[in-house]
Amino acid sequence: MLALLQTLFDIIRLRKGPDAIPYSGFVFGLVIVLWLFSSMVMTVTTEELDDRNFLVGMIVGIIGLACYAAVVTVAGRGARILQTIAAVLGCGALLNLMFVAGNVFLTPFIGANFTNIIVTLILFWSIPVEGHILARAIDRHWYVGIVIAMAVFVFQLIIFGLLNPPNAAVAETAG
Repeated sequence: MLALLQTLFDIIRLRKGPDAIPYSGFVFGLVIVLWLFSSMVMTVTTEELDDRNFLVGMIVGIIGLACYAAVVTVAGRGARILQTIAAVLGCGALLNLMFVAGNVFLTPFIGANFTNIIVTLILFWSIPVEGHILARAIDRHWYVGIVIAMAVFVFQLIIFGLLNPPNAAVAETAG
């Protein structure tokens, strides 16, 4: 497990690609559990998030993964889907946990405003990480991966907004 975590941190630092993740259903299952766990921890520890955000976030996450799987397949690299998705999920999970750790441990020392900037940057780092993973999976320059990751990110924001409009939370608390 420590080797897997080290590999995921190396991918987050853009030093390795998804090919460093073992092609294994067991490893893929571990990464899914880690992703679900980190998402639950993030939901529980972030005041602005609730159960609905968790569910919508899972749906939007799966849509993003489907987009990446489609890109890998269209690029003729279908055999790399398992490792690519495992890398995206695992790195996303670690970035989620870094977000939570930043919120919990930095807020008392540097205040909520500066902490929010730092943890937002942590979450935005997922775009270059996912772009790097995708570029390595389809054997393209990292710019191509970044552009695709940004497009998927924007698409996910749109879907999230459609599934979880800002007024939905207000209507639920008022009703």
